[in-house]
Amino acid sequence: MVKGICLIRVRVGGEAAVREKLPEIEGVREAMQLFGEYDFIAILEAESLRELNLAVDRIRSIPEVASTKTLVAAEY
Repeated sequence: MVKGICLIRVRVGGEAAVREKLPEIEGVREAMQLFGEYDFIAILEAESLRELNLAVDRIRSIPEVASTKTLVAAEY
């Protein structure tokens, strides 16, 4: 199991659309709206790094998403 965190910035006025679309994306386990440098955080889980990358690609394909920063978690 691979886990990650995706920090998301959206275009002005795009918050409602992103809030609606994030939970529909396979691999997104939890999503929260933020106030600050980033607008949303998505907690990701996937079977492989490749599948995690596909989830991030789906997030980036939302037209209202301006940019993302993804952190891959390491279990120890």
